[in-house]
Amino acid sequence: MERKNFILLKTLDTIPTHKIARAGKLVETGIKVGGNYLKYYGDKIIHGDSGTSKLDRNNAKDIYDGLKQLKGSALKVAQMLSMEKNLLPQAYVEQFSLSQFSVPPLSGPLVKKIIRKNFGRNPEDLFDTFVTESVNAASIGQVHQASKNGKKLAVKIQYPGVADSIGSDLALVKPFAYRMLNLKGNETEKYFREVEEKLMEETDYVNELKNSQSIAQACQHLPGMLFPNYYAEWSCEKVITMDWMEGQHLSEFVQSKDYDTEIGAQVGQHLWDFYMYQIHHLRKVQADPHPGNFLIDQEYRLVAIDFGCIKEVPEDFYHPYFELSKLENLNNPKKFKALLEQLEILLPNDSVAEIDFFTTLFLDMMRLFTQPFHTADFDFSDPEFWEAITNLSKTFAENPALKKLNGSRGSKHFIYINRTFFGLYHLLHDLGAKVKIDNYLNFV
Repeated sequence: MERKNFILLKTLDTIPTHKIARAGKLVETGIKVGGNYLKYYGDKIIHGDSGTSKLDRNNAKDIYDGLKQLKGSALKVAQMLSMEKNLLPQAYVEQFSLSQFSVPPLSGPLVKKIIRKNFGRNPEDLFDTFVTESVNAASIGQVHQASKNGKKLAVKIQYPGVADSIGSDLALVKPFAYRMLNLKGNETEKYFREVEEKLMEETDYVNELKNSQSIAQACQHLPGMLFPNYYAEWSCEKVITMDWMEGQHLSEFVQSKDYDTEIGAQVGQHLWDFYMYQIHHLRKVQADPHPGNFLIDQEYRLVAIDFGCIKEVPEDFYHPYFELSKLENLNNPKKFKALLEQLEILLPNDSVAEIDFFTTLFLDMMRLFTQPFHTADFDFSDPEFWEAITNLSKTFAENPALKKLNGSRGSKHFIYINRTFFGLYHLLHDLGAKVKIDNYLNFV
């Protein structure tokens, strides 16, 4: 894990944890955004229309500044949005991407207090050495370097109050989600429960320890992969300790002088095989594929360092979901419609118009989205494919017919499985990778 420079970032002695305090921080942010709009319209009157790029930059900065003070699920949302490069203005992508590695860390005294509360000892008594300055701070926790018995360790400490604030944070963003995603009716609660359950799991480091050890053990035979060891004796619900792993974050590696397309393809193949093996063999998957969760070491191995977000893939979802990727089913209207019904995309009370609309919409989407599965090799740097993926996202965001219909459809499992694939596609695109699609079968 490369050391990040957080010395220039102001440390935090407290984090708002009460619902009222967190809502107040969002209101404060909203006032700043409102001021940006007033200034924008004032400048527009005086100087004429110069576009919204400056407004986007100001709003993105103020929104991110507010979220990074809240941390937790509020900042996690920004992290998730930073991966959706096709929908957000570039200014938002750039600001929200900072949530992957660069947020204000907790102060040294607060870090010591958290260690003392969970282990009954100060960090310098628990470990041989412990650096109180964080080397990496993200949405739910921050990492400290330590050592014990000659082992170099990474100690991840969870921010105070993160788990307690998830419910109230989601309640605050619900109205915006309903509007943005065109959600209607009581059936939408299943989606919010799914997100809330996954976020709660991410705050349980005992659960993360179990997942980390399980997946590392199951995937250690995959070529080009490397996993840290985890240490239960120095871990608990709010602290998790693992080996310190050397390397560059994936996004930094792509921009480094060591990067070339051949190496990118090699790393991309490891990444693809890792995900396909998890999904098709383990029936569970690390469902948070963003650059901050992977390192590239000096031997160009892919180092997986975070298993907080694991999605189980139930059989009754797995089979129809991947049946949709088969060309023979895409070309069979009766079979395709049956699969959409199994996946709750077509609903029992749909009108003929709704059935026709959503069948056509999802057929177009699946023909594009499943292209990688229809060839022996697929080039994720293909500009035509990537432009089509970008336009697909915009279609869902801007389709006027879709906005008039009830968007509350589809199995709850779509949320994290689709997030996994979109994130994976983005990483492979950034790597410029051409991968052998069924290569993972060599390791089953």
